[in-house]
Amino acid sequence: MKKKIIENLNSIIIAIFLAILIRTFLLQPFYIPSSSMENTLLIGDRLFVTKYSYGYSRHSFPFSIGLLKKRILFKEPNRGDVIVFKTPADNRTDYIKRLIGKSGDKIQFISGDLYINNNKIIKTFVENSKIYCGNEEVNVKIYKEEISTKNNYKIAYFSTGSFTDSDVYIVPKNHYFFLGDNRDCSSDSRYLTRVGYVKKENLVGKARFLFFSNDKTKGNFFSFWKWHNSIRFERILKKIN
Repeated sequence: MKKKIIENLNSIIIAIFLAILIRTFLLQPFYIPSSSMENTLLIGDRLFVTKYSYGYSRHSFPFSIGLLKKRILFKEPNRGDVIVFKTPADNRTDYIKRLIGKSGDKIQFISGDLYINNNKIIKTFVENSKIYCGNEEVNVKIYKEEISTKNNYKIAYFSTGSFTDSDVYIVPKNHYFFLGDNRDCSSDSRYLTRVGYVKKENLVGKARFLFFSNDKTKGNFFSFWKWHNSIRFERILKKIN
């Protein structure tokens, strides 16, 4: 009996150790609680982030324990990547946004258009639509934004009262500038006292694909009789662009 208990404990310890290794160095699951990245990411989406994409820092470890003093095996992220990072305000809260600016870049909004280093980023109107901002459904204009020849994605602006003009943001060395795809409903690098510029060390990983999605307004996971309405089957295993 004692031998069996010890074997079971060993199995549990090994399983926990392997789970920590996978979570630290390979994949970590995240849940989307806000509408700041709609329509790319919806409230209730669950996704996997690859931890190795940009190397490792102390934020790669559970509870951000200080095993690393600086980022190692670093790989430069690309503009347009959807990235999980720790907010500069507390170095603890996870945010997910789209990378727009790198070290030394000048970022500015002029008449609703995004400029990087004085170059206007092309955006093409797609459709009028409705998406959420918090618990409120709002009218928006959907655009396709092309931040590079290899990377384009859809963004949303409010139909009225949209963010149009800004000062020039100059990204400091070893920092990054992030925006939400739901541009008028996102706390991001435009708001320096809330998020601001994000240190290289604060990058957690690159968002890769959804593994589950549930619309909580139509039922929770345990209400299996509502699954046909609440589970977004079309989003499961969807690649994140």
